[in-house]
Amino acid sequence: MTTEQSASGSPRPDAAGNADAAGKAGTAGKADAAGKADAAMAASGKMAASGKKEAETRASDKTDATGKIGASGKADATGEAGAAGTAGAEGAAGDGGKAATGKAGDGSGKAEDGKPDRWEAFASAPEPVPSRLGRATRAVGRLLVHEWTLASLASLALAVLLTWPTLRYPRHTLPQDYWDPSLQAWQMAWSGHILLTNPAQLWQSNTFFPEPWSFAFSDTLLGYAPAGMLGTGPEAAVLRYNIMFVLAHALATLGAYALARQLGAGRIGSAVAGVSFAYAPWLLAQAGHLHVISNGGIPLALAMLARGHGWSLRHGYRPERRHDGWVYTGWLVAAWQLSLGFGIGLPFAYFLAGTVLVAAVTWFLRRWVVRPVKRPFGRRLLIADLVGGLLFAGVGALLAIPFFTVAEAHPNAKRSIGDIAIYSPPASGFFTAPAESRVWGGLHEGARALLPWHPEMTLLPGFVLYALAAGGLFFSVWKLRHRLLLLAGVVVTMVLAMGTRFFDGTFTYVPLFEYLPGWNGLRTPGRLMLWTTLLLGLLAAGAVSAFATRVREISAERIPSWPSPWLRLATLLPLVLVVGEGLNSTPHPVVPPQPAAMRTVDGPLLVLPSNQSLDQPVMLWSTTRFQDVVNGGSGFTPRQLDDVRRVTLSFPDQVSVDYLRVLGVRNVLLMRDHIAGTPWEITVDAPVDGLGITREELGDVVVYRL
Repeated sequence: MTTEQSASGSPRPDAAGNADAAGKAGTAGKADAAGKADAAMAASGKMAASGKKEAETRASDKTDATGKIGASGKADATGEAGAAGTAGAEGAAGDGGKAATGKAGDGSGKAEDGKPDRWEAFASAPEPVPSRLGRATRAVGRLLVHEWTLASLASLALAVLLTWPTLRYPRHTLPQDYWDPSLQAWQMAWSGHILLTNPAQLWQSNTFFPEPWSFAFSDTLLGYAPAGMLGTGPEAAVLRYNIMFVLAHALATLGAYALARQLGAGRIGSAVAGVSFAYAPWLLAQAGHLHVISNGGIPLALAMLARGHGWSLRHGYRPERRHDGWVYTGWLVAAWQLSLGFGIGLPFAYFLAGTVLVAAVTWFLRRWVVRPVKRPFGRRLLIADLVGGLLFAGVGALLAIPFFTVAEAHPNAKRSIGDIAIYSPPASGFFTAPAESRVWGGLHEGARALLPWHPEMTLLPGFVLYALAAGGLFFSVWKLRHRLLLLAGVVVTMVLAMGTRFFDGTFTYVPLFEYLPGWNGLRTPGRLMLWTTLLLGLLAAGAVSAFATRVREISAERIPSWPSPWLRLATLLPLVLVVGEGLNSTPHPVVPPQPAAMRTVDGPLLVLPSNQSLDQPVMLWSTTRFQDVVNGGSGFTPRQLDDVRRVTLSFPDQVSVDYLRVLGVRNVLLMRDHIAGTPWEITVDAPVDGLGITREELGDVVVYRL
């Protein structure tokens, strides 16, 4: 027990339990006349005493008057307080200024009688309060090791590796060839340029002059317009294309992974689904078609919509997991995917329409017929679907208007059943790999030679994927009815991908071609293999996930409960094999350099020679100034451009010069390095006297000014 120094210098017991730590009265201090101890003196553990009776009496009287020592209920425990740092002292003071009772607070570390708590050493240490910097560091650390962060980084790293050497010389080479990629590099550049300068002229591009609506002559990749706002000129356009090419593969991997995870597959199984979807061997033949490679928005949108509705394949409908924010985001991603092109976006739109129809029928049955449930999907979710669905439909309608306008103005742009038959693959195409496959390309050279148009008919999704999907029919985390539904989807999409090769398509592809709006614009049914690949990947994910679950069960039975290295390696083997089948030998040719004349000569202009292959690089060269050019390449050739190519075979002569003047052409560029074997090889140096035009040499280009 501690003591308190009296005025006469003799110690007396302190009933309040708040003794001076030193037990001695300081000779230099003076007692407060109001009876309140100075806070700084109390912290040092010393109480002053003046030795004057009057001060003690006054303090005693003050104590008696209030009846309480420390109105705040907190007294400094002279450094002995615990985490609370306070000791509550209360009680009534007796005669002579003595405190009657005292209780030590929990923070003093003493029992009620004032003795130290012997059990305090066994108490758990208080949790330290982290600083703001510490909290921020922990949050960043949790973000970096989060599953979706790791999945995104892994998808990006894998995309760089499996598309190599796309990023080796990204400003000078293009994957597969420089024809269609040049066109698509121009598309991104044009959309970004015109949306910054004159958005109202979006569909009136600078190519195919003087044709209107020329931007709608092929799929537009309009969703990549923000990227097109960065940089100018052909090198920037090529760099932009290569970056988006790699990112498209990464998004496809991540999107399919997210869909498989949402449906209930494990991490390794979902990784198999993601890699098989993005790097299926048949897609290697589509390396020159960015609008086909850019398919990651399809599984990603489906994953978000399923997440928002609280639905998964493995666990069914769970209302507590509903979230309308994911529904809105899913519809936005779906609309963005549609803006990249109708080639793969149109089947996606019809799939969503069918899903909405099934969901509406299910809602009606749950609401009114089968065990009625009040608002089975929730009002907010219903509103989100209505708003999101209207947004998606609105984007589709706005994008479709220019294409329907072009189809009316150019009847030759419409496809026929005969066109579909040319690109319809036989059943052997499902087991034939393209030449760009590093694993199977050389082995399947003979099989490809038997295909009439092998770039669109080599549809092998991967033999490993076939095997894993077949195993998923018998051993899987999916229920049997779900496996059968996935199998039915695989069969249906394969039959549709065959176009007219399956009993002439009479009951399969032809009805879609004739009755579904826009379907007659799809000339390559083999690209429906995209859906087959996704469904096969989900079947494979179920099998691999079940295998990984079984490995964990075996490891739990082991002592110690940890799988052997061989078991851990076995769970990764399917993923390694799928990655191996996705290795490519895609060529990366150098893009023809831009002639200096394209940077200086004004439009409207015509570049000769002109044909589908040469005009696509011309479109790319025009990205420096975006001057009007007669040249252009697309899915069809306008009749006017056909006439220009036919009439200008004799250029320069009076007939061709007059014809071009009527069109509004002011300059003609004739490229010497492309005229071998053409009529211009003879006429390039012919005199132009009497034609009313001038002739000028700019490097390897002859410029005729009309």
